[in-house]
Amino acid sequence: MSLSAAKEAAERETVLARFEENFQETEALASGLLPEDQSIQSMPDVSPTKWHLAHTAWFFETFILIPSDPLYRVFDPAFAYLFNSYYEAIGPRHPRPQRGLLSRPGVTEIGTYREHVARGMRAFSARTGERLWRSVSPRIELGIQHEKQHQELILMDIKHVFSINPLFPAYRQAPAPSRAAPAPLLWIEFPGGLEEIGFAGDGFHFDNESPRHKVWLEPYRLASRLVTCGEYLAFIEDDGYRRPEFWLSDGRACVEGEGWRAPLYWRREEGHWRVFTLSGERSLEPAEPVCHLSFYEADAFARWAGKRLPSEAEWEVAAREVPLSGNLAGRRIYHPCAAPALASGSLSQMIGDVWEWTASPYAPYPRFRAERGAIGEYNAKFMCNQMVLRGGAAITPEEHIRVTYRNFFPPSARWAFSGLRLAEDC
Repeated sequence: MSLSAAKEAAERETVLARFEENFQETEALASGLLPEDQSIQSMPDVSPTKWHLAHTAWFFETFILIPSDPLYRVFDPAFAYLFNSYYEAIGPRHPRPQRGLLSRPGVTEIGTYREHVARGMRAFSARTGERLWRSVSPRIELGIQHEKQHQELILMDIKHVFSINPLFPAYRQAPAPSRAAPAPLLWIEFPGGLEEIGFAGDGFHFDNESPRHKVWLEPYRLASRLVTCGEYLAFIEDDGYRRPEFWLSDGRACVEGEGWRAPLYWRREEGHWRVFTLSGERSLEPAEPVCHLSFYEADAFARWAGKRLPSEAEWEVAAREVPLSGNLAGRRIYHPCAAPALASGSLSQMIGDVWEWTASPYAPYPRFRAERGAIGEYNAKFMCNQMVLRGGAAITPEEHIRVTYRNFFPPSARWAFSGLRLAEDC
């Protein structure tokens, strides 16, 4: 075997090993759940756990095996309809709000389906020529990253499912929360000027993170840490939810229409606030970052505090020198933690804990062009009526986060692990 052939074989083995490890991590996240747990859809935005398990396998089957491997045999043609999420170029799909009505296929059959797809990927890797493999491997990497997104969604969604159960079941036990006082909130100044944002260099990135481009920033400051539950509680106690001067018009309509009086998963009992977590319900910890806010709530709090939300460009420029480490999914805490005390002039919690709402609408970067075909639907079709979040959360896989990563949700969404960091003009 030539040196180049040996290198290509080693790279292929690495990709397949990452695929296998990722597949197993998804199944591990579901392993402690009952089949009944995995079948519930608690609201239209939530998908049953078993649907996530099937959909991530469907992605590899649909975008890699079916178009690239003539020897692959589809597990069940009906799954193309059941487990397509939103790819209209692929064909019709089962309505998202009705995923919880699918009692079948069951968890066992979906497990068999996943193993069928995994075997197909192994066989495809073993017999595929170098040219075809090189053309397909970027899409395999996209499939791996897609599955990491669904690993986060599995945790988001099962938390909502468990939260509506009067027994308040725990997904997984976690260490007792810290009772420490919150770290002091300091202001870190940035000079602004002509900057560049967006992905550059080698390695994977989603198409919405590029092209890299120039932006002009006025001088600004960022808070050294995230807003805490105790600080948000002061907003509630100051009648923040009932004071229209803090709210955008659409946000005010959500407050009134949905009856919001506190973040999602907060509950007041006998004069004390309690919060539901993936480890069950417990007393609210004032030093922890506030979580499960809509954009409207984050924006209203910032106005109440006399500050504002940062733009995504301000956030990215500030985060350029921040290590890609923090309270992410690998720690298995699955809940935001109080900020550590850091040296003066340092930013904390930029990576992990909670996704940070920004003031930026989710729109294409200058010169962005979506890929042709169904894959082009992955991000581009959502570039309207969404807001950008940055930084990852306590349920985000470590290998999935980048400083340039652009998450996005509708401004009314609250079931994501979303919070905020304040900004101000210099």
